[in-house]
Amino acid sequence: LKSSDPRDAPRIDPNYLATEEDRLVAAESLRHARMMMGVSPLSSLDPEEVFPGPHLISDEDLAASAGDISASIFHPVGTCRMGPDTEMESVVDSHLKVHGTKGLRVVDASIMPQIVSGNTNSPTLMIAEKAAEMILKDYD
Repeated sequence: LKSSDPRDAPRIDPNYLATEEDRLVAAESLRHARMMMGVSPLSSLDPEEVFPGPHLISDEDLAASAGDISASIFHPVGTCRMGPDTEMESVVDSHLKVHGTKGLRVVDASIMPQIVSGNTNSPTLMIAEKAAEMILKDYD
């Protein structure tokens, strides 16, 4: 959170390319893509590199460019992981109630301990359906 004001948007920093290994993998990935464009059958299409640009060669330049042109295709999950309060990593219980608080639940994909192998939309809808059912039951 940026502040104690609940109307303030949260500060989100996914730490992309934060480690030397991440930056090296990004640079090597761009080099691999360049190599693939230079061999048949792709080379017969005479591909032209637009981004990051053939003038960028060093690990540092390629990693910086990767950070400028890339985006995650993954939906963040696990940031409010569900589990018993005895697990350090868990944030919510099986009723989606935040450990150690009253009147606060988390109802979104962040409660999934790990990302599912498919799109997160359907599981998130089911989480919301189940949460609505639990909330209604608590107030019956």
